[in-house]
Amino acid sequence: MSNSRHVTPKGDKWQVKKGGASRASGIFDTQAEAIDSGRSQAKANKEEFVIHNREGRIRQKDSYGNDPRKSKG
Repeated sequence: MSNSRHVTPKGDKWQVKKGGASRASGIFDTQAEAIDSGRSQAKANKEEFVIHNREGRIRQKDSYGNDPRKSKG
């Protein structure tokens, strides 16, 4: 089970999928709608949130999980 949520293109629409899942948790007309839904799901489940562009490349990553900081300062 993956601790990430992804916004990816699906044809002319946008989908939100949990990392490793075969089915989308939601299909949306706009990327903005998918981002709103995906971000809410990632926050609720304390997951990493990954937004992909139309070509499928990672555009942005945010983490809402328990990320212990190992760096000093």
